[in-house]
Amino acid sequence: MNRIQKKLQENKKLLSIYFTAGYPNIDDTVTTIQNLENSGVDMIEIGLPFSDPLADGPTIQASSTQALKNGMTSELLFKQLKDIRDTVKIPLIIMGYFNPILQFGVEAFCKTCQDIGIDGLIIPDLPVDVYHSEYKSIFESYGLINIFLITPQTSDDRIRYIDSVSNGFIYMVSSASTTGAKSGFGPEQDAYFKRIAKMDLKNPQIVGFGISNFKTFKHATTHAKGAIIGSAFIKHVTHNGINTIDQFTNSIIHETI
Repeated sequence: MNRIQKKLQENKKLLSIYFTAGYPNIDDTVTTIQNLENSGVDMIEIGLPFSDPLADGPTIQASSTQALKNGMTSELLFKQLKDIRDTVKIPLIIMGYFNPILQFGVEAFCKTCQDIGIDGLIIPDLPVDVYHSEYKSIFESYGLINIFLITPQTSDDRIRYIDSVSNGFIYMVSSASTTGAKSGFGPEQDAYFKRIAKMDLKNPQIVGFGISNFKTFKHATTHAKGAIIGSAFIKHVTHNGINTIDQFTNSIIHETI
């Protein structure tokens, strides 16, 4: 069983953190992952920086731009992560856009992920039907779970199709906007969360976009298995460095701030 699937079976609400590989500094990737696991995070999304990140808000775009300036590439990321499973046990997911994966070679990318212990991929610009018809067999042959995004505008039929193709969790985008921290969720998000919960999908949902603190984490996980935090975490390490990660995580899990 994949590490993601094992984690989803745990009787708790899951906290997943997104960060951009090679940010703030090019050699911060492994230390950031180790510090996140040590701080109690359940899963980690490693952002592969891309020059045109359409789904990302300004904070993640800025970190991606800086990581590219620092020299981050797919090849360098894999080199940095080659021994990661010597020290890190929790699920690791690479989140990136499809163009760098195509340039690397889809099968070569998947094989390298398997070799170093990556558990899954999130590729926002790879449509589920294209994945299903052209790449699913490749991903699965290397033990990788591909995770798809849904939004409040995604139709029930499309959601059920995504659910049928998926074998991990569904990334439930809280709103139709780009990523970024928000102070809270309104009635529109509540109705959306309840609507998806009532669909009784076979894959659990993890909510992303707009989660930044204890309050929004608790709200997002009322009807979902877990939540993903990206922009708020990147802001924290931008201002405080990667050696204060436990302070950020504690503020989400225990409302210490």
